[in-house]
Amino acid sequence: MDIMHKRWCLNNYSFNPLVTSLMQTSCILAISHFFHLLLKPVGQPGPVAQVLAGAVLGPSSLSRIEDIREFFIQPTSAALSPLFIKLLKIPDKKVEFAIVVMMILANSASPVVIRLVADLKLDTSDVGRLAATTSLVNEMSCVLIASLLYAVSSWESFSYLFLSFLLTGSLIALNRHLARWINKSDRESKYVSNAYVSFIFFLILVLSFVIESCGYSSTLSCFLVGLMFPRKGKTCRTLLSKLSYPVHNFLLPIYFGYIGFQFDINYLKSIPTIVTIVVMILLNFGGKLVSTLAACHYLKIPLNEGVMFALILSLKGHFDLQLINVPPNSVAYCLFSSLLLQLWWNPGVRSVLLSIVVFDTIIAGIIVAFTVKREEKSLAHKQTSLELHDLESELRILACVYFPRHSLGALGLISALSGSKRAIVTPYLMHLVELPEKRKTNLLYHQLAEGDQYSDEDDYGGDDVVEINDAVDVFTSETKILINIVKVVSSSATLYEDVCTGAEDRRISIIFLPFHKHQRIDGNMEIDKEGIRTTNQRVLRHAPCSLGILVDRTVTGFQQPHCSNSVQHIAILFFGGPDDREALACSKWISSHPQVKLTLIRFLQVSEQISRNHNQDNEVMLAEPTNGTEHVIDNTSLVEFYNRYITSGQANYTEKHVSSGAETVTALRELRDSYSLFMVGRGGQRHSSITTLSDWEECPELGTVGDFLASSDFNTNASILVIQKHQHTTDNSFRGDY
Repeated sequence: MDIMHKRWCLNNYSFNPLVTSLMQTSCILAISHFFHLLLKPVGQPGPVAQVLAGAVLGPSSLSRIEDIREFFIQPTSAALSPLFIKLLKIPDKKVEFAIVVMMILANSASPVVIRLVADLKLDTSDVGRLAATTSLVNEMSCVLIASLLYAVSSWESFSYLFLSFLLTGSLIALNRHLARWINKSDRESKYVSNAYVSFIFFLILVLSFVIESCGYSSTLSCFLVGLMFPRKGKTCRTLLSKLSYPVHNFLLPIYFGYIGFQFDINYLKSIPTIVTIVVMILLNFGGKLVSTLAACHYLKIPLNEGVMFALILSLKGHFDLQLINVPPNSVAYCLFSSLLLQLWWNPGVRSVLLSIVVFDTIIAGIIVAFTVKREEKSLAHKQTSLELHDLESELRILACVYFPRHSLGALGLISALSGSKRAIVTPYLMHLVELPEKRKTNLLYHQLAEGDQYSDEDDYGGDDVVEINDAVDVFTSETKILINIVKVVSSSATLYEDVCTGAEDRRISIIFLPFHKHQRIDGNMEIDKEGIRTTNQRVLRHAPCSLGILVDRTVTGFQQPHCSNSVQHIAILFFGGPDDREALACSKWISSHPQVKLTLIRFLQVSEQISRNHNQDNEVMLAEPTNGTEHVIDNTSLVEFYNRYITSGQANYTEKHVSSGAETVTALRELRDSYSLFMVGRGGQRHSSITTLSDWEECPELGTVGDFLASSDFNTNASILVIQKHQHTTDNSFRGDY
């Protein structure tokens, strides 16, 4: 009976591996989702659940049952199962052997690290981005070292290495021209056609096949191709749209599950084996801790972040499996057989090394998850306003648009804030699309138009998506400023939540919202949609950072400074208070733009006692602190701004002395034709007679001064930017009434 069973297996060899692979994939996905549902409430990331799913399905658990083991781990899979080089009794070439061991211990699996920091919402933090970058450099370095070791083994291997670099460079150059041509080929569609996408994937697969046939790993080449792929245009957006869902929901879970699936606990019964695993795990964590803490000490990174950083870099994955699983006639076999004198690994040694990979990943993932939960406050985004934001540190801004006409004003603000060469500005453009109440289609998947098969949300926004994307592409090509586009589709009632959540996840310092009115060709203002105003009011109440509302008069007012022949004159109206100080802080980034002329205009009440502050033959009028600490803070901010920007000639300074709201109105009307943009604080906590400009406010969300500037009574051609500073409160209570 056993002989007949083996013959049946051999006769069905071509069919069983496919069925087995599909069943393994389906079971790993199903079990990993189950574990993820159980572990997510306690803060555990996806990779931990997926590795556990593979371990449960593998020979350590379910595959110990005879029927399951016969199906999943079949005798016919020995064409698939690897042979291994024996690590024990190394007679010579100890240096090469030490290099192999060091690569296993030193490697950090970049796919595991990137997925872990994303699940823990650390991908926009300094720790998460540094960990992801370091893991990429670490893993690619290990792959490069392994390739170089193989290259020096013979002239033939070296020639293949040269060929691999030549092919990789050729594909990188081809992709740059191909992406540029595809972007111009069809300007009317949201995405490029499936034929173009398939052709790009085909080129990458051909490159991988040729490099693997030459005896090298294609990991490094594919990484370089992706790294150098042009980020501009719809080609990159289409590839991201095509790859994001299957990679995150299928490929990575299967990849992590495969790690756990190979783990076999049956080999871990002897005391020496267990001791070996414990020592190797301690060596891995210890080496990472010592080296990482030394680097963090040099870079002045806090100790708790350094420990977390070391644990994240202890994660293992694909390259480690390549070193452990060495099938005959493969690249790794050729490499390590020459290094280790063609000695074979026994199954026990392989299981020990696999155990180290699995235990390192699970232990590090669990500890990091609990550490992140415990250090939630210290890891939270702290740069939620601009007043104390260092000019040389990264500034993250989120500009929201509803329609294509809003994109011009948003891009203009991004351009103005990105004028300094020293400043690091990371802009995001969020396209807000209101979800219709009911949407139904009777079309099947294959009946949808080209490019509409990506997801249900991709159809929302209509032609607005194309126009906004085109505007961003033109802006990027002219200014070389890369903008991350995000589309949010939600109901009108919950749209503000997506804005606030998106800003918090991306660690934004200031949000820019469009005003609910737009300028017509004749110069008059017209209401866009009342829902925009409601969303703006809700975002003002719940925003996790500072916020600005742009009353855009693009036809006659503020224009994009980059690539413009005309200089944009911008005025900061300073009455005092935290919101005006935030507007002043925002102007620090704008003042460095070569196409911007900035003027600080301070309004002083004539009844206040005035003192003079002398500074290098220049003087600025400062109000005495008659009304408490706010005046002290105002004066300090003004002196700092004066000394740094006005004395250096980057900005101008003037004062307006008024005694009432009527005089303030008169002074403002004298300025209305001199500037293309007025910046002012919302003034939610400002109470002064010189800012009481009218008996009622049409748009309280703009504040008293902002409401007057945006009204038809002011009759200006300039745009208005009203800024509200984020206040650190425990309840996110709404500042002001509407």
